[in-house]
Amino acid sequence: MEPINIYDAKTHLSKLVDRVQEGEEVVIARHGKPVARLIPYAPRREHRTLGAWSGQIWIAPDFDDTPDEVIRSFEGSDGEEPA
Repeated sequence: MEPINIYDAKTHLSKLVDRVQEGEEVVIARHGKPVARLIPYAPRREHRTLGAWSGQIWIAPDFDDTPDEVIRSFEGSDGEEPA
């Protein structure tokens, strides 16, 4: 989309907001150079607290142990040609 100059943006702000609500992104320019973007509002995510699930989950002791046949399969050395 072609940038809209600030004067036109001020004059047609409600129309620009309607376009943004329909999914369009509007670039506002000053003297032909882009200076701002008008995009749909997205609420901020809540801050996640590290360790919030502490004591609620567990990882199996053999989690990092990968069977040899699985490793060979990934490496393509199981006797078959790789796809």
